[in-house]
Amino acid sequence: MRVNENDLSSVQLGLDTFGDITIDAEGTVLTPAQTIRNVVDQAVLADEVGLSFFGVGEHHRPEFAVSSPEIVLAAAAARTRRIHLGTAVTVLSSDDPVRVFERFATLDAVSNGRAEVVLGRGSFIESFPLFGYDLHDYEVLFEEKLELFSRLRDERPVTWQGTTRAPLVDADVHPKTESGRLPAWIGVGGSPESVVRAARHGYGLMLAVIGGPAARFRPFADLYRRSLDQLGRPALPIGMHSPGHVADTDEQAWDEAYDGFQAMHDTIGRERGWPPFSRLAFQREVGPEGAAYVGSPETVARKIADAVRTLGVDRFNLKFATGTVSHDKLMRSIELYGTEVAPRVRELLSS
Repeated sequence: MRVNENDLSSVQLGLDTFGDITIDAEGTVLTPAQTIRNVVDQAVLADEVGLSFFGVGEHHRPEFAVSSPEIVLAAAAARTRRIHLGTAVTVLSSDDPVRVFERFATLDAVSNGRAEVVLGRGSFIESFPLFGYDLHDYEVLFEEKLELFSRLRDERPVTWQGTTRAPLVDADVHPKTESGRLPAWIGVGGSPESVVRAARHGYGLMLAVIGGPAARFRPFADLYRRSLDQLGRPALPIGMHSPGHVADTDEQAWDEAYDGFQAMHDTIGRERGWPPFSRLAFQREVGPEGAAYVGSPETVARKIADAVRTLGVDRFNLKFATGTVSHDKLMRSIELYGTEVAPRVRELLSS
């Protein structure tokens, strides 16, 4: 994977989804089961149009169908050939590092070496009480479990002791990966401490750019590269994840995406005290200074190319499904992203 800021044209273009519960062409809300089957079809199309990565998020809420991304990704692995498959993100704080490693090593075997994992704390807290964890332990849970997972990635017997799970004594975890090293990232929403932690443990950095311009995340990309250098580590990849939608024209993309963006924003906003979403706020986010990559292939390609130049990222993941946008529109968005946006981004970056 490219880690040289001077070689932007080889940037990887990927997709992320949380398995949002969607509607059909007639406006009927789909079942979670049908939504999951649609996610697998979306991964297959992403592979067919030559995209680099397909990520599925973990959530435990009624708005999202996927609580076990690895199972969905395994189904996608059986029907795809080249695309890398991973998460967006795996909530390590409320999971067991040994089980996470075992599941992804298994996915790596099923996919013939195409598995990746993006670890994070998640933007929701439902998994903590669901699996018996205290939110007062928010920081120590992630730090200890990340330390253990990092040891497991070496694929050698591990002796470890912490406060959040039973100790391990010369524990050898199976299966191993054929490559000997599972590709892994840490998802970061904007905390300098999290950026330094990713560098310290030797993970790729995945920046969740979900509000405002990409330029405000440049200090985090610089901090990560500087931290790697100071720690004596080799260069590691940086990625970014942002919401978006592609259609044949800007106006069509805006009209198709708005209801889904509004529904998701207002659902979460009622819990977090946000003001109601508006078309004006939406148009700000899809503009040059916003974090939403919504528009025609040319518009989206130019905005992605600008973000790649600004941050020097190795991968751009479009979070292509937001809210209730129907499956047929999502499939068209994936098709345009792979066949028109991706080649145009590389053309713009190579000039």
